Amino acid sequence: MANSDPALGFGVSPRLLKATEALLFAADDPIGAERIAEIVTEVTGETKVDAERVETVIEALQEAYTVNERAFEIVAWAGGYRMVTREEVAPFVKAMVQDEQRQSLSRSLLETIAVVAYKQPVTRPEVDFVRGVNSDYALRKLMELELVDVKGRSESLGRPLLYGTTPEFLEQFGLNTLDDLPTIREVEELLDDPNFDDERAQLLQLKTEEAADALGDAMPDSLQNIAEAKANDADASSSEAASDSASENNAPASSQ
Repeated sequence: MANSDPALGFGVSPRLLKATEALLFAADDPIGAERIAEIVTEVTGETKVDAERVETVIEALQEAYTVNERAFEIVAWAGGYRMVTREEVAPFVKAMVQDEQRQSLSRSLLETIAVVAYKQPVTRPEVDFVRGVNSDYALRKLMELELVDVKGRSESLGRPLLYGTTPEFLEQFGLNTLDDLPTIREVEELLDDPNFDDERAQLLQLKTEEAADALGDAMPDSLQNIAEAKANDADASSSEAASDSASENNAPASSQ
């Protein structure tokens, strides 16, 4: 029975075809034809595979995906190639990724984003006050996830940054507007987890250690010099007293 795979019509090696497809699938970043050729040559130990052959294989794979109406395609990207899902199936993938991302948020991130969502625009010190712990890491992580962003600066002393939620936050949590946020009671139930007590204790310990280190680093040189000078004076006084005592003991007794 003849093989009907359109990719084989390009006259490419089945092994090279599978290897190229696997590398495109596994790569997190765009991967070039030359890099694929290097890997195949290294693994198989065969005569060096040239990049042009890999380009032919990629073209064959793309043709096969199109003919068979597969859910993914290969696109040129930043000097290399990536395997991506087609636009028509994007909503399904996005729904899955959003659900996984919501589940992957730690308790500290959930608590932080809850404070930001309900009190925005809010400064980091205000978030710290509500949570009782340093929220710097949590805010930075939420910004990386594009759930929180800087909205401006407060008019209070020092003009700290103001944080608020993003449109991505609404989309990720299935909200139309901020008015659709759950009640405070629902949030409390979400955060009611005994495991969070351990996490809070660790954060408090870290905050204490960071404060101690910062205090030590911030101590002016003049204060250190004064402390050292006092220590030296104390040593000198002690030595002087010992010397006077020795002199008195060695002095001849006066005649009557």
